Amino acid sequence: MTQNTPHKPTRSEILKPVELVGISAVMALFVGLTILLATRNLVLSSIALGITFIVALVVIAMLALGMKPTPAEKDDLDEQNRTGDHKGH
Repeated sequence: MTQNTPHKPTRSEILKPVELVGISAVMALFVGLTILLATRNLVLSSIALGITFIVALVVIAMLALGMKPTPAEKDDLDEQNRTGDHKGH
């Protein structure tokens, strides 16, 4: 890649946030439905669904931030830092 060519993200890179939110939603739905079937209380299951979604989303985001970048990702980040405008800060 030359210095003037912008990096075009792959489909996998574009859909990664949707994938993480989807995983959190599935986990929350599982907990919400389990509590709804056990208690038959819609308010309690809705609260549990919301709490589970938020907690799962935060935990997955923290795990994603904690991952070490691969050498290819490091090279890409270095290239972006060299060619990017350094405004602000």
